[in-house]
Amino acid sequence: MLKGISPVVSPELLKVLAEMGHGDELVLADSNYPGASNAKRLLRADGLTVSQLLEGIAPLFPFETYFEPLIMMEVVQGDTLDPAVEADFMHVIHKSDPTVPNPIRIEKFEFYERSRKAYAILMTGETRLYGCLILKKGVIK
Repeated sequence: MLKGISPVVSPELLKVLAEMGHGDELVLADSNYPGASNAKRLLRADGLTVSQLLEGIAPLFPFETYFEPLIMMEVVQGDTLDPAVEADFMHVIHKSDPTVPNPIRIEKFEFYERSRKAYAILMTGETRLYGCLILKKGVIK
């Protein structure tokens, strides 16, 4: 254990966050996401929601300020979006950095393609639909 670092941030996750550079992306994937088949680096946080992980990650993570720092998947036609999912994510993020804008949304297969290029994918226990979130790392000024 380290002081000031949430216990939801595993040693492996802490290493990945430290290794990431400006512009690198981390996917916080819900439990339905095909992480094993899409990841360059796959981390697991089964049993934890994206919001719980954001509680630990957001205080450590410099969010991108030049381009979109957050990306979520657009809702596929016929599905229903639960706006509480994004609201929960933003509530947690804004406790650490109130300047982070709401996520942009991109088409499902564009999200998958972008995830394949991400520095790492963190599989979570998030069960809410459309509960995936890409974080783009910024710089510390």
